[in-house]
Amino acid sequence: MIVDCAHYRAGARQHEQPLEIESAAGIAAAAEGDEFVWLGLRDPSADELSRAQRGFGLNELAVEDARHAHQRPKLEDYDGSVFIVLRTARYDDETESVEFGEIHLFLAPHYAIAVRHGMASELKPARRRLEQSEMLAHGVGAVAWAVLDKVVDDYLPVVEGIDNDIQEVEQDIFARGDDSTERIYFLKREVIEFHRAVAPLLPSLEALERGAYPQIDRELRRYFRDVADHARRVEEQIGSHRELLTSILEANLALLSVKQNAVVRSISAWAAIIAVPTFLASIWGMNFTHMPELDEPWGYWIALAMMAVAVLALHRFFRRIHWL
Repeated sequence: MIVDCAHYRAGARQHEQPLEIESAAGIAAAAEGDEFVWLGLRDPSADELSRAQRGFGLNELAVEDARHAHQRPKLEDYDGSVFIVLRTARYDDETESVEFGEIHLFLAPHYAIAVRHGMASELKPARRRLEQSEMLAHGVGAVAWAVLDKVVDDYLPVVEGIDNDIQEVEQDIFARGDDSTERIYFLKREVIEFHRAVAPLLPSLEALERGAYPQIDRELRRYFRDVADHARRVEEQIGSHRELLTSILEANLALLSVKQNAVVRSISAWAAIIAVPTFLASIWGMNFTHMPELDEPWGYWIALAMMAVAVLALHRFFRRIHWL
């Protein structure tokens, strides 16, 4: 689906309504100076991608990546154009889970094409932000910065959501004593997936910061430096979450082991208590002819008394050593 398609000259939008792909491609082909076209697609169909490929002359390998998604964050140079892959993330409060998507950026001197997959990191706010500022005068480099900045800024609510989930798990384990192994496992998997989205992005941001893309002027590099700094902080927080979840999982397993040991001790104590009267009863239950106690009138009551004394003594002993 075409979200928006606009022609910009001298930092100003030239048409109020979105352009068709073919019209935008024609403008980009004839553009000069700081003119460029910005095409935004969301979950595009195969036909829309094919039209964009034919119109703008996009590299076949890059289009194949954009069509199938599930790519690793990267920055690639294709004969004068740059292809950037970004992983987006969104925290869902209702399900307390992280949803991931992708953005594919095709950048050339006179066009910027953004292909978005998934619900995370909507780019309309980034476009409005640029249109209301003077940044568009820097050309497609400003588009690259706005998209990257939006994606990295959207990582922050995800970090906060995961942090809140970790705090809840800690309370479940240490305050209520619940078994949270399954939730810890899914949280750890989300954090690992989040790390895969952020960590590979850092080299690409550093390359843009150093000026690997010639169309990005020096004045824009400091903006990319700021985005890279935010991404590094997010990556550090993700590393802290991974270590903390590992420690929480170990603590959870240790507490479960302690509980199991307590149950085993309790069962063992009751088994020992029951074993004594069972042993005594088995002696007098053998029914041999020459057993001296069989003919005594007090034998039955003495046997019961011995059993009761043994049970009470063992019960007191196990209570003293906290097995019961």
